Amino acid sequence: MIEMNVAGIALDAATRSPIVLLRDADERRAIPIYISQDQARSIISAMENHTPPRPMTHDLLVNLLGEWNLKLDRVIVHALEDNTFYAVLQMSQGQKKKEIDARPSDAIAIALRTGTPIWVMEEVVADASIPVDREADEAERQAFREFLNDLSPQELIERSGKGGEAQYD
Repeated sequence: MIEMNVAGIALDAATRSPIVLLRDADERRAIPIYISQDQARSIISAMENHTPPRPMTHDLLVNLLGEWNLKLDRVIVHALEDNTFYAVLQMSQGQKKKEIDARPSDAIAIALRTGTPIWVMEEVVADASIPVDREADEAERQAFREFLNDLSPQELIERSGKGGEAQYD
């Protein structure tokens, strides 16, 4: 899993639909998730630490968690199927642990209000991420190409372990 942070809310240029952008710690990959206007407002409100005069839905849920001594341990975006992201809330109450199905937008809004980390499965990052820093990606590819060009077959065998025997982890 890869921990990600909310980079912000953007608008799709063609549809004007809001998108929440999750970004990895290295700021090399971002995952765009389309959300509703209401979800965008809720996420922006949490990002700006805005407290409404009366609790909104996500604030109410956070209040319920506190009253029942439930802790949100992490949010996990675990799947992408037919252009739909799936997430769970990993929660605990003492020694009891539960996973609750949630829309990623709701999970993100709650995570921001509770300071809970957001994690994304590697497969989802691989399938849905967009490059953020193309120059760094190209520099990394170029460095790897140079490394391979300077490596002799004998050095490759020596670096791989036991003189040509395959190593598996």
